[in-house]
Amino acid sequence: MEGEYKDSDLVDFGYNRDGKRGHEQIVISLLCNSKGCPVAVEVFKGNTKDETTVLDKIDEIGKKYGLDKIIFVGDRGMVTQAKYEKINHDLVKVISALTHGKIQELCNKEIIQLSMFDEKNIVEVIDGDARYCLCKNPDMEIKEATTRQRLLQKTTDELDKIIKSTKKTKYSKSVRAGKVLGKFKMGKFIILEGSDENLTYRIDHAKIEQEASLDGCYIIFTDVPQEDMTAVDAVANYKSLLRVEQAFRNMKTVRLEIRPVYHKTDDRIRCHVFICMLAYYVMWHMNQRLKPFFSTDGVGPDRKYTFDYVMESLKTICIQNVEISGIKSSIITTPNDEQAQILKHLGVNL
Repeated sequence: MEGEYKDSDLVDFGYNRDGKRGHEQIVISLLCNSKGCPVAVEVFKGNTKDETTVLDKIDEIGKKYGLDKIIFVGDRGMVTQAKYEKINHDLVKVISALTHGKIQELCNKEIIQLSMFDEKNIVEVIDGDARYCLCKNPDMEIKEATTRQRLLQKTTDELDKIIKSTKKTKYSKSVRAGKVLGKFKMGKFIILEGSDENLTYRIDHAKIEQEASLDGCYIIFTDVPQEDMTAVDAVANYKSLLRVEQAFRNMKTVRLEIRPVYHKTDDRIRCHVFICMLAYYVMWHMNQRLKPFFSTDGVGPDRKYTFDYVMESLKTICIQNVEISGIKSSIITTPNDEQAQILKHLGVNL
């Protein structure tokens, strides 16, 4: 948000995912169907946490759309253990992913073994009503290992500076070191010893090895019965969350540019968000109709056609009102071959 919002019930400071410090914000809840097409949008107060809206929204969706059965797909943060236990499982089934901590817990209970993770096949383990779909992504394995090593290096560099520092500051060395561990989220791998002038640290290599053993491993959890959904479909449905994330990215950027918001009243803020969702709805359907057109294109650096390219191409089509000797008429630009193709796929007649 831009400016001051003294009379707003929606605008507030909260956790900003994009690191835009010093700005108040709003929180948007976007509901999409299984194909990623937007269905509804709602605006919440800027300090609303994602997980606090889950239970209420599930009940509301069931009542509003008259659904007898709901399968809720949410990421790790949306479906915590506490939230899962409060869900009415006769009405709502869940598909989510487990954290590394939960995966390690299953290993400790010998419900699963690390050797069961496979790069090519999904291995399913059933424990009561719970189904665990074990997967391994080699690309993610490399990324997680690289990220951990990079953050560990940054953490130790900062800690070395603090330990060697002789400058008096407002905070003690122990406090400053704690902030560094919190900043890079490396506290579980580094153990601080001593205090202030005698402060030292050591790296817990056993913990790092334990964490590294799970690199690239992930488990999709669901309580949907096998007869209603296979393990492959459960994993595919979890991955479909990317479509919702893509919808958010498109609403925030890609011409729709929902932010920054300059409206000062809550009603206008809600209207602004709703119009942006409608714009994305149109954009989504345009992309569906243009799929055959895009499929004729190359790939990677050889690719020519994108949605942005299509919009730029169509921009040159215009209408002019002409008056000659008192007679008024409208002249529309004659589309070139490329524009004609695009309009044909979109089903638009000029």
